[in-house]
Amino acid sequence: MDGGAGAGDGPVRWREAMERALYGPDGFFLREVPAAHFRTSVHASPLFADAVAELLLRVDRALGSPGSLDLVDIGGGRGELVTGVLAALPEAVAHRVRALVVERSSRPGGLDPRVGWSADPPGDVTGLVFANEWLDNVPVDVVVNDPPWPPRLLLVDRAGRERPGPPVEEADARWLRRWWPLPDTGPVGERAEPGGPRDAAWARAVGRLRRGLAVAVDYAHTRDTRPPGGTLTGHREGRAVAPVPDGSADLTAHVALDSCAAAGIAASAPARAAAGGPPDPAAGILLDQRTALRRLGVSGRRPPLETASRDPAGYLRALVRAGEAAELTDPAGLGGFGWLLHPVGIANPLAD
Repeated sequence: MDGGAGAGDGPVRWREAMERALYGPDGFFLREVPAAHFRTSVHASPLFADAVAELLLRVDRALGSPGSLDLVDIGGGRGELVTGVLAALPEAVAHRVRALVVERSSRPGGLDPRVGWSADPPGDVTGLVFANEWLDNVPVDVVVNDPPWPPRLLLVDRAGRERPGPPVEEADARWLRRWWPLPDTGPVGERAEPGGPRDAAWARAVGRLRRGLAVAVDYAHTRDTRPPGGTLTGHREGRAVAPVPDGSADLTAHVALDSCAAAGIAASAPARAAAGGPPDPAAGILLDQRTALRRLGVSGRRPPLETASRDPAGYLRALVRAGEAAELTDPAGLGGFGWLLHPVGIANPLAD
């Protein structure tokens, strides 16, 4: 279609602009250290890596402690999460783990040599696939409602100036009808972010899993909570900024995790069948982070005050951990993130 797809600074569809700004030759993720610009759960506290380690242990037990246990971190930044998980595991398990970070940037210096590095997930995974704040950086288009149906693509230049473009293509129109319906009669100007590229990315990741668990953790919304103005924004040096696709800032949009769940269920059906199981009604589970982390033993409960006089140093350490746990599980902050779980060939290790 005609989307202004030429090179240079002229207007292009947002999906192309995000791809160029984040992953192009001078893209944000290929030249910046993400932790300098935004803070994820991984950076907030080592308790997050401890919780993922506990999750991996549960997956390991469900798999019968295989000789080789995969830990694949998609969009793993500089390997911080995988490094923390390996440190938190018992040695008897850690020596069986094949750890891999999947990133498009180059391997950072000084990373634990036990951690592999690749631009693509492995073709056959038995273990845990974990994707923390990955899908929100998978580029998507932005559309604007302009009745009558269909809505129109928004085009954007490198300075962030937008203008309406051509009508959306049929695949995006179908996705919008099912997952983010815009009224045929208005209001004019309501925005949406068709999630087909995220569905496809998650389906590919889930499709690599032979047995085990795939988890996506992200800013999320579901069909009944879609924001009418969309969610596209930028992040630079710890602050939210206008989404300008010039490579100077992170660009992110919240994820329709319910749509990804449906795509993952379809993608994992062959693996479930190969593992000898029927379609799994427990696949595609949606939880908030507060619930998920609490089921993994992360609690913001303060230590008993009487321990302060008996063990002051221990009390202070416990108090710090309680504060970190409270931040990770705060429903108005990190605790409100969505967790999407896809078990394949095992029971849900986070079942209540």
